[in-house]
Amino acid sequence: MRMLLLGVLPTCLAACLVTGAAAVPGPKDGLAESARGRQWPLRAMDVQEAWQRSRGAGVTVAVLDTGVDPRHPDLAGVVVRGPDLTGADRTRFGRHGTAMASLIAGRGHGAGRTLGVLGVAPEARILSVRVTLENDDPQRGDARVGARSGLAVGIRYAVDHGAQVISMSLGGGEGVQEGSPEEEDAVRYALGKNVVLIASAGNDGAGANRRNFPAGYPGVIAVGAVDERLRRAPFSNRHDYLSVVAPGTGIVSADGPDSYLIADGTSSAAAFVAGVAALVRSRYPALTALEVRQAIQRGARHPAAGPGYGHGVANALGALQAAEQMHRIPLAAVSRQARSSVAHDRSRELIGIGLLLVVAVLATRVAITR
Repeated sequence: MRMLLLGVLPTCLAACLVTGAAAVPGPKDGLAESARGRQWPLRAMDVQEAWQRSRGAGVTVAVLDTGVDPRHPDLAGVVVRGPDLTGADRTRFGRHGTAMASLIAGRGHGAGRTLGVLGVAPEARILSVRVTLENDDPQRGDARVGARSGLAVGIRYAVDHGAQVISMSLGGGEGVQEGSPEEEDAVRYALGKNVVLIASAGNDGAGANRRNFPAGYPGVIAVGAVDERLRRAPFSNRHDYLSVVAPGTGIVSADGPDSYLIADGTSSAAAFVAGVAALVRSRYPALTALEVRQAIQRGARHPAAGPGYGHGVANALGALQAAEQMHRIPLAAVSRQARSSVAHDRSRELIGIGLLLVVAVLATRVAITR
């Protein structure tokens, strides 16, 4: 993944998590204003139109990542800190987790919240569960730290602590091509509790294009990336389990306690879709996790055909419109069933009356004959 600090020219590469350069000190107004102006995904996904219907109120999105820094002004009052499941000897606020949280539920800051980053669901809340380390963390190479079992435990923790959506912008490291029974069991547990799970598809699409977990587990919404012209990003993994794609290049997000960065990757794409899921869950809380997934897929736009797009580009307004139709269908179906039942009972009643009349006529004829 390529990342660029706003106002800084050098770039650096990372496998799947945003890491590298030091943050620019202080969220200067010019920097925060520039961040807002670069949020092209909000336009591409019709997010502002979707806000007329839902802003994610009442929904908790668990961010299973490197941790979320609640000190960033765009996340003030948004973050609930969960456990650190990495096994590290110290808990740090993760830059990658902070970036993802801002894309989901950033609220901006300043007068009228006109500065900084706005997430897709700015009225949702974030439950931060630290399950992995930053790519540049010195402890990342320690086999005792950052074990994959932390993800399985984190999924269960998020479910048991009220998350309705779980966002996992994870993958690309050792062991993620095979998955694990513990993680798959945790995914099934979450789905059984009616929780929506979203994961990034992976960033080696231009190379090995390996299967990536947790995106590859059945029931998880796997998300690939497109650029500003809605073309599939070359790095975005392509597999038959891909659900949708979303913006994943030139993405501006929060960084550390008080800055911003620009990055590429399916991580950002997954975070955007987690925000869309929060909008749907807020507006239509009676929909099941499967129905939310179907709404996101049915509401996707189709800019191009071919592998690597899934059902198309995730669209916030389209997902809400699809969810509205799904919300109405069960009610109509119940009404039709009720009418059918009444008609069936009325038919049986008429048949019974007819049989009685036949019996009465036959009895009269017999009496006359005698």
